[in-house]
This record gives sequence, structure tokens and C-alpha cells, in this order.
Amino acid sequence: MDAFYASVEQRDDPSLRGRPLAVGSPSGRGVVAAASYEARRFGVRSAMPSVTALRRCAELVFVPPRFDVYRAVSQQIRAIFLDYTPLVEPLSLDEAYLDVTENLRGLPSATETAAEIRARIFETTGLTASAGISYNKFLAKLASDQNKPNGQCVITPGAGAAFVEKLEVGWFHGVGPKTAEKMNRLGIFTGADLRAQEMAFLQAHFGKAGTWYHAIARGEDDRIVNPDRPRKSSGSETTYTEDRETPEQVEEGVRAMADDVWAWCEKSGGRGRTVTVKCRYADFQTVTRSRTRNAPVNDRKTLHETAVALVRTLYPLRAGIRLIGVTLSTFDGGEDEAQLDLLGS
Repeated sequence: MDAFYASVEQRDDPSLRGRPLAVGSPSGRGVVAAASYEARRFGVRSAMPSVTALRRCAELVFVPPRFDVYRAVSQQIRAIFLDYTPLVEPLSLDEAYLDVTENLRGLPSATETAAEIRARIFETTGLTASAGISYNKFLAKLASDQNKPNGQCVITPGAGAAFVEKLEVGWFHGVGPKTAEKMNRLGIFTGADLRAQEMAFLQAHFGKAGTWYHAIARGEDDRIVNPDRPRKSSGSETTYTEDRETPEQVEEGVRAMADDVWAWCEKSGGRGRTVTVKCRYADFQTVTRSRTRNAPVNDRKTLHETAVALVRTLYPLRAGIRLIGVTLSTFDGGEDEAQLDLLGS
């Protein structure tokens, strides 16, 4: 979907149409959850601090998020997808992979299928969508960003490797900002640079991910579209209007975020073994602390105790804490990781 949250708000309030809009809070500690295309022209982006967004665009209008509405619209769109294929793998409320190799409408090509789906989305919701069409998930994801908003892009078989060669590695799905910086330090700036590296070199510098980077540099990705992809984590975080300065305040925040996570666990029945605490200092440096248990976390008390023990490794606090988050993951219960502590920043 194109600027999904912001587009929903502009659809429902005509006075917002054509104006630079951000979904989020304009407060000093607020963060932009989504930005309209009018706002993006000023350099406003999601996850940007609201104060920065307002400096870039003084006319920026903020509206609070309405996730119940976004979820309802997402369900409408999902229903349209399922008219074409049962092979729908949602990535978020506004994005999904579809395998339309054998579509239920009998359309002769994925290009026609995508065009018809986009037309139906607009007819049903009044919102525009963009599509990437290709022979694997990695390339389809890259293609989906090429002709936004309200467009589609096709990467045909045989053209994948050449398409990847031209792009900067920071555009690749699965290559985050820190990894892109590391690649740049190693002289890897484009897909062509990445393709020039030997497998051994990539594995030496990026571990298991090196195998993935070696494949995508050649336009290769053998992942299937999985409609039953299990949820891998549940997390909650908040940015405070005032820094948490004392251990008592920090631990109160950790317990509150853990309560949000546990509420989802009770509702869904999900149980995970890895607890992660995330803290962002007043100077925006972010640190995480994680612990993977032998057995799943089966009660709120254990989640509280584990999360609080993790955050206590940060004491004494070197600065105030502006954001606290707690995540529970490793729901599969498969690997035997005896009290593995993953400490990083």
C-alpha cells in the first residue's frame, strides 16, 4: 500500500488531502509512524523524531494513529488477495507476498493479476497500491519500490541479476543501515560490487548471512510464499515525554511493556523463550539485552523477572532513558540454547 496510514487519514478527512501529513504525535518525544507523499517531499520519513520532521516541514500536520481502522482496511485488502490465491504471506498491515503462479481467476500473467488486484483495492477502499512482480520474493520486493505510488514494476526471468547490479546495497531487503555501512567500508556499494565477492569472503565478514548476500547479488532467492508463516515475536515499546532517570522508573517502564507483551501471549497462546529489553538513551544511543531460556516463558512473573534482570545490567545508568521496549521471541521451542545471553548495543 502507498503511504498506508497517512493515505487512510487523507481518505477519511478530505481537508487533509494534498497537505503534508504525519501520523504520530507532534510532542517533543513523538515519532513519525507514517508520512504522506506530500510530507516525504520535505524529507519527512517514518521513525523520524517529530521535532526533526517539523524542522523539515513547518506546515506538517500531525494526526494520531487509528490502528483499529488500519487493521479493518487491511482485512478488506487481504480478502481481495484471497480471491486470487490462497498463497498470501502478510508481512505487515500494508504489505504481503502473493504467489499467483496458478491464480484462482485463471489470468494469464502475474502482471495482469497485479493490475486487477490494484484496481479492486482502489475500488473497494479508495486507496492506491503498488506492486512488484518477479520470479522470487527478493526481486518482487525490490520491484515494489520502483514505481511508487500507484504503479507496478516487472523484473522478468533472466533480468534479475542485471537489475540487482545497478542498485545500492542499502536498497536490498535484509540489508539494514549498519550492514550497509559495513559493506561500504569493505568497498561494496552496489549489487555489482557484492556479486564480485567470493562466498568465503562474505561468510568471513557476515557469517551465515554471507550465503544469503551471495545469492541475492545474483538475483537468487528460493524462499516460498508461506501463508502459514508463524509469528516470530511479540514486542511493545514506548517513548517517554520525560527521561526515566532512576532504576525504579526504568524498571516500572520495563514491567509495563512486559505487561503489554504478556497480554498478547494470553490472547494468542504464544509462548517464547527469548526475552529482549531495548533502551534508548537521551542521546539516542540504543542498547539491547537478551536472554534465551531453556523453556518458554509461561507466566507474567517470569517475564517480569527476566526483563528486569536484563535491564539491571545497564546500571548505573550513564544517561536518562527516553525509550523502553520488551520483546518475547523464539516461539518454536526447537533449539537447545542453555541460558544464552546475547549482549549488544
